Amino acid sequence: MRAIATDPAARGLDDDAAVLEIGNETLVLTQDTMVEGVHALSSQDPADIAWKLVAVNLSDLAAKGAAPVGLLLSHALGKDDERFLAGLREAIERFDTPLLGGDTVSMPQGAPRSWTLTAIGRATHTPVPSRSGAQAGDAIYVTGPLGAAMMGFEKLREGTGADSTSYRRPLPQLSEGRALAPIVTAMMDISDGLLLDAWRMGAASGATLAIDSTAVPIAAPENRRSDAMRWGDDYELLFTAPNEAKLPCEVHRIGTVEAGEVPLKLDGEEYAGPGGLGYQH
Repeated sequence: MRAIATDPAARGLDDDAAVLEIGNETLVLTQDTMVEGVHALSSQDPADIAWKLVAVNLSDLAAKGAAPVGLLLSHALGKDDERFLAGLREAIERFDTPLLGGDTVSMPQGAPRSWTLTAIGRATHTPVPSRSGAQAGDAIYVTGPLGAAMMGFEKLREGTGADSTSYRRPLPQLSEGRALAPIVTAMMDISDGLLLDAWRMGAASGATLAIDSTAVPIAAPENRRSDAMRWGDDYELLFTAPNEAKLPCEVHRIGTVEAGEVPLKLDGEEYAGPGGLGYQH
């Protein structure tokens, strides 16, 4: 696909979104798909699936400091569509992002359903942040604690009725992304696990992200710290910024960017490859 996606807007398919300059505007475009039984439990409320589908796409816009403009939905028709539409309406009202169109299809009976959403945003700062700008000497930050989605998923799977909101209805860090965009050297959202996404940022930047695991804020029991850094689905922002930068929102420093060819260093241990660091599709 990289050999085909040669337009500069595609950013080599190494980023969270495409960045397309049109006249005096810069558009940010992203697309995510959720599959039943993979990204959502088969028993899950379709209203929560719709909410999450919107949220994960808007999270990619947040990582670019973009303001949402609209959504395009590809929807596999099936049972409980009324609940899906209810959740979709809640999400577009909550995030003030209109549905502009899309497509509907039917699926063979019994086949897993899938849902795809395209989010269109407008850049609020240029150049638009990428994964590839981290520089030696930069500080590494996350916007909030990790592991809440993991704990929420486990509660939902157990069916005890305990609060699983963090997994079912994540909140994209849109205002934080817009505030940070003029300051960061690199930024992305944490969807597949902090360590894997940090490895990706280091690889894209040609630098080493050296992380102190004890500095990572977690929303899970201490004995689950390693799991929380690998699980994903938290949709906090991971970013780098100059060491002396004054940041406009509350964040947590978790390490320092170093010169080097190994993308990730965790507590001094080097990780040349992404294996075992998080969720890989």
